[in-house]
Amino acid sequence: MAELLITGAAGFIGSHTCLVLLEAGHRLVLIDNYCNSSPEALRRVAELAGPEAEGRLKIVEGDVRCSEHLDRAFSSSEHKIEAVVHFAGLKAVGESMQIPLCYWDVNVGGSNCLLQAMQRHGCRTIIFSSSATLYGYPKQVPIPESANLQPINPYGHSKAAVEQLLMDLAESEPGWRIARLRYFNPVGAHPSGYIGEDPNGIPNNLFPFISQVAVGRRQQLEVFGNDWPTPDGSGVRDYIHVMDLAEGHQAALDVLLKEEPQLLTLNLGSGQGHSVLEVVQAFEAATGMPVPYKISRRRQGDAACTVADPSLAAKRLGWHTQRDLIEICRDGWRWQQSNPNGYDKKRSS
Repeated sequence: MAELLITGAAGFIGSHTCLVLLEAGHRLVLIDNYCNSSPEALRRVAELAGPEAEGRLKIVEGDVRCSEHLDRAFSSSEHKIEAVVHFAGLKAVGESMQIPLCYWDVNVGGSNCLLQAMQRHGCRTIIFSSSATLYGYPKQVPIPESANLQPINPYGHSKAAVEQLLMDLAESEPGWRIARLRYFNPVGAHPSGYIGEDPNGIPNNLFPFISQVAVGRRQQLEVFGNDWPTPDGSGVRDYIHVMDLAEGHQAALDVLLKEEPQLLTLNLGSGQGHSVLEVVQAFEAATGMPVPYKISRRRQGDAACTVADPSLAAKRLGWHTQRDLIEICRDGWRWQQSNPNGYDKKRSS
């Protein structure tokens, strides 16, 4: 099994992927500065993985923009780090339009600092957490990896910049094994309900907002637009269970470690679109909880329909999603119901 460094390990996708990688037998060094996450997530990951995994897990509190912190993480392992899974970054589209310099600093500057650390420590394998926001307003749906990249906000631009940086690196320095994974809409939670998505403040994404309305933390859901060119007028997205996404990282890692050096770019999505109102109805059906909502005007920067073409991931990784929308809703609700205030039991909003 491999020795891996996971950045942003305590985040939503990072924590679930850490658990999958531990269960696969890998040894992990985790780094996070907890700016939008909680150390409690990693404690629970270790608990779920069981006592057998205790000796295969090390945690370093640090920032990927700090060379000293990264060197400490690389040096903390008894074995050489063979690969990096890079989740660390800021990810709120609306916030990125208000503080773009922070997004370029963390997402692009942090990635550059990480890649320099990898060079210093002789590690040439990385999986990068990219995003379907790169596609902007897609002209073709489902969206293939060959679609034009046309991000429409600073968050998307920062992800595109890191993708370009990785391409430049691969072309200039032979031997790199790189996977750029473009996520669509990660949702749900671990089926135990013990780890899940716990955003700070008001959620930016649909599923945690729906869950917080159902559990009583929010009064109602705001649906942005009912006049989109979709069957029911609400926006359509490709929702992927976070456990499917975590397993996609495991599959990508297997390919990178087994095959010759390469630059691999893949969509990770279900290939199925669901509208906002369909998600509300599915959540109510799966949980028995009402989700009151109001219709508001369209939100700037939203697209009518964003759905992945995941066929290349199926071909190259042998991976496809296993969990449907009902399972997504049940698992997400189990997490929210068991943890109404997320990882912070004292938090009230």
